[in-house]
Amino acid sequence: MITPIFRIFDIEKAHAFYIDYLDFTLDWEHRFAENMPIYFQVSLNGDSIHLSEHHGDCSPGSAIRIKISDLKGYHATLSSKEYAYAKPRIENTPWNTMELTVADPFSNRIVFYEDKQK
Repeated sequence: MITPIFRIFDIEKAHAFYIDYLDFTLDWEHRFAENMPIYFQVSLNGDSIHLSEHHGDCSPGSAIRIKISDLKGYHATLSSKEYAYAKPRIENTPWNTMELTVADPFSNRIVFYEDKQK
């Protein structure tokens, strides 16, 4: 299993995006001490992402792809929410997938995709 790490800069914005908007579950959080940067894991349908405020862990602007079943249903869930910073749409690709791309507040991108039925 591969677990990507995304750089974040604001815990409230990260929670609003990943947990409130994308429906990820907060699995755990870690700080070495109070007022230190946070490191935490969120997951959705068995896929996990680590989010880190530590400057040495990774660079902002990364991208990952997550395979999801019922992309249209997930899109409907996202579209029903009052999140002002993202209004993604489903796109059909020449490589036979449907994709929904969202960018977090820290310039990281997640491409949710589903293989088209043949």
